[in-house]
Amino acid sequence: MSIPNGPAGPLRFPDDFGWGAATSAYQIEGAAKEDGRGESVWDTFSRVPGRTRNGDTGDVAIDHYHRYAEDLDLMRDLGLRSYRFSISWPRIQPDGTGTPNKRGLDFYRRLLDGLHERGITPMATLFHWDLPQALQDAGGWESRDTSQRFADYADLLFHALGDRVPVWLTINEPKTVVQNGYLTGHHAPGRQDPDAAYLVAHHLQLAHGLAVAALRASGSDSRIGPAFNLHPCYPADDSPQAAAAAHLYDGYENRLYLDSLLKGSYPEDVLADLGPQSRMVQGIRDGDLAIISAPVDLLAVQYYTPIYVTADGGTEHRWATSEAAWQQIYPEGLYDLLTRVTREYGPIPLTITENGLPTPDTLAADDTVQDTGRISFLRDHLAAAHRAIADGVPLESFHVWSLLDNFEWDAGYDQRWGLVYVDYATQRRVLKSSATWYRSVIADGGF
Repeated sequence: MSIPNGPAGPLRFPDDFGWGAATSAYQIEGAAKEDGRGESVWDTFSRVPGRTRNGDTGDVAIDHYHRYAEDLDLMRDLGLRSYRFSISWPRIQPDGTGTPNKRGLDFYRRLLDGLHERGITPMATLFHWDLPQALQDAGGWESRDTSQRFADYADLLFHALGDRVPVWLTINEPKTVVQNGYLTGHHAPGRQDPDAAYLVAHHLQLAHGLAVAALRASGSDSRIGPAFNLHPCYPADDSPQAAAAAHLYDGYENRLYLDSLLKGSYPEDVLADLGPQSRMVQGIRDGDLAIISAPVDLLAVQYYTPIYVTADGGTEHRWATSEAAWQQIYPEGLYDLLTRVTREYGPIPLTITENGLPTPDTLAADDTVQDTGRISFLRDHLAAAHRAIADGVPLESFHVWSLLDNFEWDAGYDQRWGLVYVDYATQRRVLKSSATWYRSVIADGGF
């Protein structure tokens, strides 16, 4: 793939590059009790006092369910070529199984038709953390059966919506469900159980593989792959101990998911560290890795922060952080990540489905939002992505997280990640300076 500029000139991306933005259902849709939608684990979790900032929930969010046409027009006006969103499982199957909810399907049909009418390519995520509460009550992702229920749900969507969806993403950030939902407990379902956590990791990977099999069996020519948040792990010093600790840390952060998907095996060092009696190791059955590693058409990569690992297995910060204290701003990490995936796993097509940061956005008296920090962040990360393409990485598209300010999980509405400012009291949308900058980047094919 040739890119017509040198390092000192303007950065121009391939003509067919997929400029996009991303959202997820629970974070934007609202309408939590409308048109037959069932309860999700995030409905339950966010209503427990102390779980989310200010007790915020996604009950209303930014009312995208009712305002989707306005949001589609925003996407068109920004010049987006791709829109990555998620489908709410409890809106389709209120109890996680059985006959689909027609009103839920109809909403996504309207959304997809609106995208096509505006010349925007849909990229639909099957699962972005909003597990139906009924399935959680039956064991959630600790239960192997949930992986099969997910495959059934995926098959239902492939047949109901598949003619409108050229790209499907299966599971969004399985690692976040594992780490935040089952290790630290600050995401739904709010558990702190390491032994359960890695069994959940296996069942999420298995669910992905079963969904891929369902798509292939349907005869669809749509593309499919998972969405992994990957963190480059660097030794914090030059000692052999730090190098060894960083390697194992990388096993849990990255190789656990990449190796099973693209090599058909879990990393031996991670399995040894978990131990032969761990629920994950005990839960792996013959044939599971073949299902998980069935060929995919693309890999979605999400990058936010590097990790620096100390000799004792701890971590430390090296770079300035954003308003999200866990996020270190290090664009070079994106280059390292993309080139590492291509080098170690081969030339699988890649898409960046999330990259962004929260900034202290305020609506000024002249009705503008000056988020220059976001522009700098995106410019630097796009430059890293551009360099990766120049060095042979088959990167097809880039999606800013997020299109709109929204419900940011346990942080509630305190963090603003969007290109578009949302006045939560009125639901009015206002383009930030980053949005107008991104519109120019898309129009020019670079910057």
